[in-house]
Amino acid sequence: MLYSSKTPAEKRVALRQALAGPGLVRFPGAFNPLSARLIESKGFEGVYVSGAVISADLGLPDIGLTTLTEVATRAGQIARMTDLPSLVDADTGFGEPLNAARTVQTLEDAGLAGMHLEDQVNPKRCGHLDGKSVVDLDTAVNRIKAAVDARRDANFVVMARTDMRAVEGFAAAVDRAKALVDAGADAVFPEALEGLAEFEAMAEALDVPILANMTEFGKGRLHTQDELRDAGVRMVIYPVTLLRLAMGEAERGLDEIIASGTQEALLDRMQHRRDLYDLIDYEGYSQFDDTVAGFTVTKE
Repeated sequence: MLYSSKTPAEKRVALRQALAGPGLVRFPGAFNPLSARLIESKGFEGVYVSGAVISADLGLPDIGLTTLTEVATRAGQIARMTDLPSLVDADTGFGEPLNAARTVQTLEDAGLAGMHLEDQVNPKRCGHLDGKSVVDLDTAVNRIKAAVDARRDANFVVMARTDMRAVEGFAAAVDRAKALVDAGADAVFPEALEGLAEFEAMAEALDVPILANMTEFGKGRLHTQDELRDAGVRMVIYPVTLLRLAMGEAERGLDEIIASGTQEALLDRMQHRRDLYDLIDYEGYSQFDDTVAGFTVTKE
């Protein structure tokens, strides 16, 4: 009932343990707090909060228009509704290295288990679009150093994302990733790798976990969990999958209402009211309310 039964500190420990253990840690992207509850109910290991999804939810393109306040607010709303650890996309840290330091502390306060910072020029572009630019090595390294130095909970995961693969090639991406690990990054998100061989080579080159971004309609093939695990990937995100599914069904539903004048034909494609009530624990709230309303003060 209400929010998560676990503290942010407990979730951060859980994320650290998951990354240190065997197997692939799966993080579907939540587009709102309710979808985070659904992800947890299906048995996944974590929840991802995508910057692209937050932008889209606000009706904006993913080009660095969102603010730290907007991201922290939405990510915090999502993180507090699930016992799973939540990882958030912190873009470029919303400014210079000092802004990255503020970002990590703000996201700690919001209850996140970790974040990733990228090495794109600010304002950034979606990782699977052309025309990206990356910052110089010193700037990229200083962003990570600032975030690592500023965090107050040592278990909060600071992940480095590099977009170098699409800009200067795979070898340059490996070199950049190594430098970011040397700067203190706990894990690496190498964006837009091409094929399992590159994932495997990146994993072998680094002594920290790497993340695979399995976003639809991007530059890479949608690899299976087994393929990624065998290639040495430790974490996979599905950042926009649920939003795309929801918006696709919403569009088709509106078209059906226009065409037939009723939503009758859509009922078997909807989440039933009883399933929604189970997901938000309606019964738990009702029982709690009864205990409060039924409480009496004994007068002596």
